[in-house]
Amino acid sequence: MTLRIRSVLVLVIGTVLGLTVSIGSSMLSDRAAAPAEPPPIADEYLALLAEAMQRVRREYVDQIDDETLVENAIRGMLGGLDQHSGYLDDEQYEDIQIATTGNYTGVGLNVELQDGQVTVAEPVDDAPAARAGIRAGDVVVAVDDVPIVSDGLAAAIERMRGEPGTEVRLSVRRGDAAELLDFSMLREPIHVSTVRSELLPGDFGYIRLSGFTDSTLAELDAAAAAFGSEGDELKGLVLDLRNNPGGVLQAAVGVADAFLEEGLIVRGSGRVRHAHFEEFARPGDVLEDVPLVVLINHGSASGSEIVAGALSDHGRAALVGERSFGKGSVQSVVPLGPGSALKLTTAHYLTPDGRMINGLGIEPDTVVQYPDDPLAQYRGPGSEVTIDQDTQLRRALESLGYGNISLSRAE
Repeated sequence: MTLRIRSVLVLVIGTVLGLTVSIGSSMLSDRAAAPAEPPPIADEYLALLAEAMQRVRREYVDQIDDETLVENAIRGMLGGLDQHSGYLDDEQYEDIQIATTGNYTGVGLNVELQDGQVTVAEPVDDAPAARAGIRAGDVVVAVDDVPIVSDGLAAAIERMRGEPGTEVRLSVRRGDAAELLDFSMLREPIHVSTVRSELLPGDFGYIRLSGFTDSTLAELDAAAAAFGSEGDELKGLVLDLRNNPGGVLQAAVGVADAFLEEGLIVRGSGRVRHAHFEEFARPGDVLEDVPLVVLINHGSASGSEIVAGALSDHGRAALVGERSFGKGSVQSVVPLGPGSALKLTTAHYLTPDGRMINGLGIEPDTVVQYPDDPLAQYRGPGSEVTIDQDTQLRRALESLGYGNISLSRAE
């Protein structure tokens, strides 16, 4: 994706730690669309900033180069605004672009920081790590014999990436085993699919969305078409948005639209012109008439909450699970210069009924608390956790009439 200096990438991002960042598609807006510039900063405040920087340059115990000093000043300014705004250096900016397209070069692991340990949430299907035998729940303790520490997660992720065809070795701990397992593999181009689907016995469908990327809507359409090609019409569908941290606005809107015939999906408001928006559903989507239940939990954030809120407000879907994360703000990534950018909160969004999500989240219609282990969820075909073991999913299916069908093991 090409990002122009005078463009912004409008994101709806949750909180993600991992080798893959599960956010998606892009909406570009010209910065010329912004309203008139605010008054210039008063000279006394500029002088105060300049004096502080000069004091640091002259008196700090260690010499600090001007580039680092300016970057730290920008980080401090943005860090004082809210938890989602920030300064992106070249590596962080690259991560945003990777997350937007879902493409990078590496080994194909989605990892999460849990209890200070880098834990595999899910290997990417048919990627080097999955083929080597790394499993969900494994704890990565070293990359190329360099130990991972809790504050070095970003560096470890960077070491997992690299040029195609180059070798990387991961050391992992599995369960309570004392001995580490070593896996060597070659890096290769990875495309992170955000949609996993399965036709269950009795003509019930299951779709899990891990995020919203450029390809999410096309993948969703393909899953719906596959359901239609396998025989009878669906009796019901579960849309699993658990632990989905969000993505970019238009991808989330497109997913909601796939299940709605008409009506408002989301409304946003902010100070700049592109932060004022209303997105509406259009008729003609293949999943509009299928009975639907949406699964959410505390990890469902931002774009996931846009989808869940719209489908709930229109009475299109029942929500099952736990209260969602509560991130109802929109960030714009504004390029500053070569390789850096601002990630700035520019809008808050409301559901069709005017509900504010930020800091509140969305309450499900049916509350089903989950066991302490957040990895103990069904993740689609090949999952080590069965549908019967996933109490939230089981309740969602039962509400659709999936009553007497038992799946005691994952296929």
